[in-house]
Amino acid sequence: MAEPVTTTCVLPGMKHVSSGKVREIFDVGESLLIVTTDRLSAFDVVMANGIPFKGQVLNRLSEFWFGRLGVPHHMLTCEVDEMPTEVRRHADALRNRAMLVKKARPFPVECVARGYLIGSGWADYQRTGTVCGIALPKGSQLASKLPRPIFTPATKATSGHDENISFDTMARTVGQPTAETLRDLTLAIYEQGAAYAETKGLILADTKLEFGLVDGEITLIDEVLTPDSSRYWLGTEYREGISPPSFDKQFVRDYLESVHFNKRPPGPVLPLDVVQKTSEKYLDAFRLLTGRDLRP
Repeated sequence: MAEPVTTTCVLPGMKHVSSGKVREIFDVGESLLIVTTDRLSAFDVVMANGIPFKGQVLNRLSEFWFGRLGVPHHMLTCEVDEMPTEVRRHADALRNRAMLVKKARPFPVECVARGYLIGSGWADYQRTGTVCGIALPKGSQLASKLPRPIFTPATKATSGHDENISFDTMARTVGQPTAETLRDLTLAIYEQGAAYAETKGLILADTKLEFGLVDGEITLIDEVLTPDSSRYWLGTEYREGISPPSFDKQFVRDYLESVHFNKRPPGPVLPLDVVQKTSEKYLDAFRLLTGRDLRP
């Protein structure tokens, strides 16, 4: 029997604030309710069908990391039974995929830490020998480990891809002291996450974080160190010169390339085997990092 999938979230009686590629946000007075669906986007296009357990993995893995990183964060609770009455009315639809959070004023930048040369960083390096203006060793290969982790901010695009920017450009946007604090926090979180992942046989190649202000304090928001915001590799599968398999939507991207998808909406219906393999990857990431299994 196919696993249930949640790609939409309508909560009668609650004030809907916004929809993202994956998340639905509702106003709960002094707090926000973030509901993580099973939707999946690839090449910035949302697919027609969802991935079983994906939303639960992203939600509960963020909960796991918020609880162990030791930095100010926006999470209040992921337990529906601890949420306000108007939320508890929808408990069956929300369990494991909802997070009640503090309201924050987000900074208009993505904070990216990279420990390995992959993705858009590799593309930048091939063109310029740098990533976000940071010079890297000559002769570096695809997936090379960097001499030390680097901070490479990006614009926060409302549609399409985020674009890498220099630290100086970021500082002009948010101010020098704030930019320095965000850089230092991002690198510290990355290094803590990478060290923990290594104990589980995983490599954390890079990660994207978001921060905002809560009562004037810089606070970690959105999701953290999930397969959607971070690139994890199995240590046993890593070597320089290749793009190691990652715990995310790789099977979906490979399928879309094989059918010459034009990378424009609407997204196609994904075959069952692609959906199942992708779901297993997300579940594997959760199990390896937390030691728990989300499946009933």
